[in-house]
Amino acid sequence: MTDRGTPLYLEDLEVGRRFSSGAAEVDRDAVLDFAGQFDPQPFHLDEKLAKASVFRGLAASGWHTASLTMGLIVGSVPLAGGVVGLSVDVTWPAATRPGDVLRIDSEVLKIEPGKRTGVAVLRSLTRNQRDEIVQEMTARLLVRRRDETMR
Repeated sequence: MTDRGTPLYLEDLEVGRRFSSGAAEVDRDAVLDFAGQFDPQPFHLDEKLAKASVFRGLAASGWHTASLTMGLIVGSVPLAGGVVGLSVDVTWPAATRPGDVLRIDSEVLKIEPGKRTGVAVLRSLTRNQRDEIVQEMTARLLVRRRDETMR
């Protein structure tokens, strides 16, 4: 298990705070396995058919990219109680390909305090090794308040 640092509570966050992740390589077999189970479309499963598609080659499912992104966020944004999503807006401006090496840059855009918990709005950009954005995600996250852990 990776040391993610001291757990952060709502009171520890501020608008503009940034987080950066480590890297995750996109494995070709994992692309095929994920697509076969969750998104069985030809451009995710068959190299020849993928070349004739809008992707012009084998592309990972956007949901696979989202799953890899989630793992990188969990490893780089040490929220107390975990990264708990309330809602998400996600776009995939470029395809994720087998062999890509992904990393995440996240930024707190907004904080909405509540009595027992609060909401942090986090934008995360997933980039490949060429610095191309393959996913942009803005998520509303439920974040624990420090004083709630003392009760």
